[in-house]
Amino acid sequence: MNHWLLKSEPDTFSIDDLAACPGKTTAWDGVRNFQARNMLRDDFKKGDRAFFYHSSCPEPGIAGIVEVLGPGYPDATALDPHHAHHDPVGSADDPRWFVVDVRLVRKFQRIVTLDELRAHAAGALRDLLILRRGNRLSVTPVTRANWDFILGLT
Repeated sequence: MNHWLLKSEPDTFSIDDLAACPGKTTAWDGVRNFQARNMLRDDFKKGDRAFFYHSSCPEPGIAGIVEVLGPGYPDATALDPHHAHHDPVGSADDPRWFVVDVRLVRKFQRIVTLDELRAHAAGALRDLLILRRGNRLSVTPVTRANWDFILGLT
């Protein structure tokens, strides 16, 4: 099993929005960065776990855990000209963007804040990619050691 961190702006799609979805399940769509796309397409597997991270908000941080329900597949929103995630360059025969389906496992009682994570950046969380200066990827891998440490903060 691999571990990941998936970022979403809560005023666009929050962990509460996921909890309200049928089966607490949704496609993680709208990723428009090639490096993040490659991870969704090539590396995500059924059973992987990911932290659901609220970004670009007053209190950024980890809000809960989701489970990956299967491998990546083409993002249909990229082909829909009426959708906010539309990309006119891709096609059904040669998709540019990919999604994975996720299901809510657990919403944390409280957000594990970015400030809390930063407090451990020189120690236990030195490998956590979101703490590196300049890292703005919406999809990042998380080491097992970092995963376990963060769970201990909840």
